[in-house]
Order: sequence, then structure tokens, then C-alpha cells
Amino acid sequence: MPVSELVARAQEALLLSIAVSLPAVGVAAIAGLLIAVIQAATQVSDITIAHLPRLVAVAITLAVAGPWMGREIAGFAARVFAGG
Repeated sequence: MPVSELVARAQEALLLSIAVSLPAVGVAAIAGLLIAVIQAATQVSDITIAHLPRLVAVAITLAVAGPWMGREIAGFAARVFAGG
């Protein structure tokens, strides 16, 4: 396998890892921001309150986007192992 093809596969793998993780990270960031705004508005400063809603939001996101993530990763693995 030529070095240029290895570099292309590595680049594709890195972009795939970003694309697959982006929905969960994005939802976690948005949920954290919304919870921070609510905590600032209500002056509740308990740090543990922020974890449960963020955890639930990320779990729902993974349940919804999980099949797509699995298909993308499995497709990439199949392409790599098939050599095509």
C-alpha cells in the first residue's frame, strides 16, 4: 500500500471520528449552555444539577444517532479491509 493511500485513509479516519462525535458533543455543549443560563437566572450554584440533564440529552442523542454512527464506522472499516 503506497504511503499516499495510507495518508488518505488516516485523513478519512480523522474526519470520520469528528463527524461521528459531533452530534453528541454539540448536544452536550448546547445543553450545558442552556443549563448554565438557567442556573445564572435562578442563582442556583449547585454544580451537580447540570450533569443529569446533559447526560440525558447526550443519551437521547446517542440513541437517535447511534445507527447512523455505526453504519458510517462499519462502512469505513469495510472499505479499509477490502482495500478499496
